[in-house]
Amino acid sequence: MGGAVIELFLHCLYAFLACLGFCVLFRINGLGAVLCSLGGALAWLVYLLTGSAMGENDILQYFWAAVFLSAYAEVMARVRKCPATGYLLIAFIPLVPGAGIYNMMDAALRGDTQDFLTTGLHTLSIAGALAVGVLIVSSLVRMYNMLQRRRRTGKEEGP
Repeated sequence: MGGAVIELFLHCLYAFLACLGFCVLFRINGLGAVLCSLGGALAWLVYLLTGSAMGENDILQYFWAAVFLSAYAEVMARVRKCPATGYLLIAFIPLVPGAGIYNMMDAALRGDTQDFLTTGLHTLSIAGALAVGVLIVSSLVRMYNMLQRRRRTGKEEGP
């Protein structure tokens, strides 16, 4: 049990440090860099924890990590009064399917069409799961904000 917790902690630490490196690249510093990197580490933790719950279906793992990350970015954007895009840009680094893209291109260069298509479709599925996760949360937040704005102004749209 203790070894599994340490392994989870190390995975999240590595994700945090990778995001922190990109914060330097994008000139995000101070508390913003820590919060962006924390989002990446927490999203990776969600990915790892949903692995056993989802039966090792990595596409669903990526989806739930993206949903969590998008919600985290929206909350941080409201709390810190800055765009959610910055949090998403940095914190998505651990979730980017870089190995899949590399393996897909390697198969293409080797001329292995079957492996290229299999790896490519899987990588595109991961990218789609990430995009849908962000889209769902973003759409729900926009709908909530629109309803709140209408309630404040007293405008009700009817038939």
